[in-house]
Amino acid sequence: MLCLLRSDELVFFVNGKKVIEKNADPEVTLLTLLRKNLGLTGTKYACGRGGCGACTVMVSKCDPVSKKIRHFSITSCLVPICSLYGAAVTTVEGVGSIKTKLHPVQERIAKSHGTQCGFCTPGMVMSMYTLLRNHPQPSEEQLMEALGGNLCRCTGYRPILESGKTFCMESNGCEQKGTGKCCCDPGENASPSHSGDVPISTELFTQDEFQPLDPTQELIFPPELLRMAENPEKRTLAFHGERVTWISPGTLEDLLELKAKHPEAPLVLGNTSLGPAMKSQGHFHPVLLSPARISELSVVSKTSDGLTIGAGCSLAQVKDILAESISELPEEKTQTYRALLKHLKSLAGQQIRNMASLGGHIISRPCYSDLNPILAVGNATLNLLSEAGTRQIPLDEHFLAGSASADLKPEEILESVYIPHSQKWEFVSAFRQAQCQQNALADVNAGMRVLLKGDTDTIEDLSIAYGGLGAATVSAHKSCRQLQGRHWNQLMLDEACRLLLEEVSLPGSAPGGRVEFKRTLVVSFFFKFYLEVLQKLKKLAKLSSDRLQYHEVSDLSLSALEDFSVTVPQGVQRYQSVDSCQPLQDPVGRPIMHLSALKHATGEAIFCDDIPRVDKELFMALLISTRAHAKIISIDLSKALELPGVVDVITAKDIPGTNGTEDDKLLAVDEVLCVGQVICAVAAETDVQAKRAIENIKITYEDLEPVIFTIEDAIKHNSFLCPEKKLEQGNIKEAFEKVDQIVEGEVHVGGQEHFYMETQRVLVIPKTEDKELDIYVSTQDPAHVQKTVSSTLNIPINRITCHVKRVGGGFGGKVGKPAVFGAIAAAGAIKTGHPIRLVLDREDDMLITGGRHPLFGKYKVGFMNNGRIKALDIECFINGGCTLDDSEQVTEFLILKLENAYKIRNLRFRGRACMTNLPSNTAFRGYGFPQGTLVTESCITAVAAKCGLLPEKVREKNMYKTVDKTIYKQAFSPETLRQCWNECLDKSSFHSRRKQVEEFNKKNYWKKKGIAIIPMKFSVGFGATSYHQAAALVHIYTDGSVLVTHGGNELGQGIHTKMLQVASRELKIPMSYIHTCETSTATVPNTIATAASIGSDVNGRAVQNACQTLLKRLEPIIKKNPEGSWEDWIEAAFEQRISLSATGYFRGYKAFMDWEKGEGDPFPYYVYGAACSEVEIDCLTGAHKKIRTDIVMDACCSLNPAIDIGQIEGSFIQGMGLYTTEELKYSPEGVLYSRGPDEYKVPTIVDVPEEFNVSLLPSSQTPLTIYSSKGLGESGMFLGSSVFFAITDAVATARRERDIAEDFTVKSPATPEWVRMACADRFTEMIPRDDPRTFKPWSIPVA
Repeated sequence: MLCLLRSDELVFFVNGKKVIEKNADPEVTLLTLLRKNLGLTGTKYACGRGGCGACTVMVSKCDPVSKKIRHFSITSCLVPICSLYGAAVTTVEGVGSIKTKLHPVQERIAKSHGTQCGFCTPGMVMSMYTLLRNHPQPSEEQLMEALGGNLCRCTGYRPILESGKTFCMESNGCEQKGTGKCCCDPGENASPSHSGDVPISTELFTQDEFQPLDPTQELIFPPELLRMAENPEKRTLAFHGERVTWISPGTLEDLLELKAKHPEAPLVLGNTSLGPAMKSQGHFHPVLLSPARISELSVVSKTSDGLTIGAGCSLAQVKDILAESISELPEEKTQTYRALLKHLKSLAGQQIRNMASLGGHIISRPCYSDLNPILAVGNATLNLLSEAGTRQIPLDEHFLAGSASADLKPEEILESVYIPHSQKWEFVSAFRQAQCQQNALADVNAGMRVLLKGDTDTIEDLSIAYGGLGAATVSAHKSCRQLQGRHWNQLMLDEACRLLLEEVSLPGSAPGGRVEFKRTLVVSFFFKFYLEVLQKLKKLAKLSSDRLQYHEVSDLSLSALEDFSVTVPQGVQRYQSVDSCQPLQDPVGRPIMHLSALKHATGEAIFCDDIPRVDKELFMALLISTRAHAKIISIDLSKALELPGVVDVITAKDIPGTNGTEDDKLLAVDEVLCVGQVICAVAAETDVQAKRAIENIKITYEDLEPVIFTIEDAIKHNSFLCPEKKLEQGNIKEAFEKVDQIVEGEVHVGGQEHFYMETQRVLVIPKTEDKELDIYVSTQDPAHVQKTVSSTLNIPINRITCHVKRVGGGFGGKVGKPAVFGAIAAAGAIKTGHPIRLVLDREDDMLITGGRHPLFGKYKVGFMNNGRIKALDIECFINGGCTLDDSEQVTEFLILKLENAYKIRNLRFRGRACMTNLPSNTAFRGYGFPQGTLVTESCITAVAAKCGLLPEKVREKNMYKTVDKTIYKQAFSPETLRQCWNECLDKSSFHSRRKQVEEFNKKNYWKKKGIAIIPMKFSVGFGATSYHQAAALVHIYTDGSVLVTHGGNELGQGIHTKMLQVASRELKIPMSYIHTCETSTATVPNTIATAASIGSDVNGRAVQNACQTLLKRLEPIIKKNPEGSWEDWIEAAFEQRISLSATGYFRGYKAFMDWEKGEGDPFPYYVYGAACSEVEIDCLTGAHKKIRTDIVMDACCSLNPAIDIGQIEGSFIQGMGLYTTEELKYSPEGVLYSRGPDEYKVPTIVDVPEEFNVSLLPSSQTPLTIYSSKGLGESGMFLGSSVFFAITDAVATARRERDIAEDFTVKSPATPEWVRMACADRFTEMIPRDDPRTFKPWSIPVA
């Protein structure tokens, strides 16, 4: 019998150093161990579910079968430390360091400008590093695959890929790289650029200076682990935690014995299914069995009739095994393998595929499984083992449904999976459709197989299985049986669709929603399969001696067969080179690397939660409301306070000062207004203890009425947060009477989650005297945190210092919300007397903090038949949530910016912010502009459709043409706007591509292309002068070094880099002399939020002012000794008692708005731009591919083209996400479903347009801003709508061809569901429809 009384020693290596854990806890993950025990904070915590890649590290193991060292990337947040026995872990710190030596991967991602906030960078580095350890010269396809599981919210991915492509063996990149020219540049016969003789550069970095990759210099696999692998430990290892025991047997015999002893214990290999379930769904298993050391479970055997793959093989290994078999066997034998391989390429990200095992995937039977439907139709067999012996069961519908008679017995394990070869006349296909192309769970997937009688088109056997349509994979057994003996023709297709819809039914209230879309996919997939088989029959007919009769596929339908492929994006970035007369040491206008880029790439950049644990520090967790609108009857804390490690619970009664405002409490009192409202907080010794205590607090509620979630309900209940905002010009009523046509329509724009990679976090350290507090916080507005903490604790502002070193992404979500968390944590620190650390989990962050306001817009537009718009009336309602927050200002900005680029003489714009029982929505990049202007642009598209004109012609006709005034009477010149528009038309070859799109659409029925070009007039800044002030403090030390501090916060937008560029130019010294430390309320007080695109503008002016003051003081010394060095002058100044410290101040741009009169000058200046995008849609599935995007942006004189282009690309991709994939789903009870990267899909690396070009318009002068530069942080966001309008262009073409009304309700995001259902056809017609009154939907639209 096995002795399991004491814990064994867990031995593994981290960065070449041996780690021995004497009391390893199975519930502790590798991420926790790295960050908390080993202090390796380069590996980041961002989602905790393996979905974002921020915690990626490399694991190396000696393969028990091949005896080779295998390197693979994994997400450390899912890996239990107990699974690492005998493994070597490499983190970003082990790859290279700025203190010792950088690795080429780190150097290149930094110098290629592939890092902005830097929070995702270590994960990106580790994914690329692992790829290079396995393939020193990878293909571009391998690079895309390696980075597919890593999310970035800042850069838009393009520069990250550029850095990776420098390692690739073959490159489809620019053939003239390094020449200053580009193969994508217009040729000799192209129309001349509007930039004249201005020198244009297309290089943002110089590849020649990169150090080469030398594979011989990498860390070796520890010899001790090699010895351990050669003489493997055969005895069973056991690790006992507080609640869980992990048992790792050394032999198959022991594993079977243990399984018999612990029949309920699951087998854990990758932990990719069990881990998230234990974290998010509270699943708990007291005993876990790890078969990782059992080599028999990784054996692969090939026979003449099939392939047997060990259940312990990872999905990445399965992918390689299948690819190898496909290359060795004739095509007719590999049909099933090809179908499996197709899905393995898009299943999850590389890290998850490296961890997840084939056996785990099959046994966990997720309803969305991409492999099980194919294995089921491919007649796979499961080989089972137990102490009693071996047994085989079919992987069929009974097994997948969990039927007891067809399942494993409790004491059995899955040893391997047998997948038979396909045969001649047998065809197998796989289909899936998800919210986006890769790393997303399928809405519906399918495996389909047909066997035809030799040399005929008669069905001998048919098998169809679907995933995503219920609690398990569904097999259409009955339908298949009824179709046997039928000919593979149109009649069979019609009958099959009818049978499938009858058999594979889905109730209207089905979990996951999208019911009609899913029903449509059931038949759309079968139609694709029908066509695929016909094409294969055509191929066989050519080879067959007998005359095979089969139904021909029309040329128009052929496009339905091809899936969208993943290609590596290419593109050119154009900007104006600096004047040749500019001194070399003057960095302004040059593509300078982000100051922290190298530290981001090595993991040495310190973020808020990377600060080492402080003495006596406690961890805080928040208890949030589970009801949308309810009275709190009682709060029972007794059980929570009894738990070990729990120090205290902080409620509203513990706040010594003000508990928020009357309408917006920090901690709920008596009543909750939404699911996600914070009620109280627990302070405990560890995060685990704090979270357990939260689960043990019992709250009794009494529900209250009304409960309002949607804008529609808010309008019905007259539930608004503030008065209506209104702007009007001309005479709307009269104008509508004189037009040729009038169109009315509706636009719904969904909300958006900020999804900053670094969740909200704060560390509050109380000092021992004078009630002083040090607060380290991830915020865009430290002064607001400081003021809120001051009023909450009732202590003066001067006792509180807020520190911001850097922020891991903000996008508006860290303007107001961090003050709430800072104040709650500060209240906890004062009550307990301990430092408090509060780090939100991704789920809680998304649930509590709100995001972009969903919008419902109604328009009425009057126009002449030539497309000239004479009158426009728009009314917008935004969903503000339960408290005011920024909703009033967002409404104001939305109304002010609604006209966009168009001069329409008769206008009326109205806006209201609705009060609903959802978490308060807040500031988000663009501040209402991306939602509101979508309504305006939708009007333009509707007018074009009614007039039979192209949308770009209507846009051009109505655009501002000469110096004019906006609706709010602010004067401006549209010259630059029109220049951007014309340049974009030219650079994108728009007119010729429009013709090509039309030609393509004539030839293809099931695929359609769309193209759109969108102009933009984006107003920068806050609407009030006082918000534009800024201050700086510059010290020169006696060695000549300079310290610059200012009121701006580093969010990834490179503000510190730009400030040093300004200081360098003003002081006429190299940037290497200058340093910036952090933003602190103790050095620069009373700062304004770093937001509204003007951070660099106003702080740059303040830094400039301080530097000019210092230089003026140094003038007499420099005059006296003009040949002296900077150091000489500073030394002399000190000797002469000249102050070497100066504050700088900028009073701000004038800005005001009189809402009574409806006029003002609310914005200091405008940023102009235009974007052209081309897409291709699949009318059968709703999927789309982004073919090309060209952006032209007016940056005036860019301070730093690399940073500015990075901001444009990043905001464009984020905007593209808003309009295509990012969909927030709420339950009918007001609970947010989409609370992590699994459910909420931000763009990934495969979503970048295949060709992505950005041009900065050659510079013009504006005396208003620092060196005539412009703030570009937000403006690119709306240009993402060019993708949306390209999609709607393609959809409109499909609808015209199908004779369906072209005016459809505009809904954003344009998800596959919306696209598919808008492209109505016979398949959407045949599905059953439910009466909405007969069921409760799974989710509700809140816009």
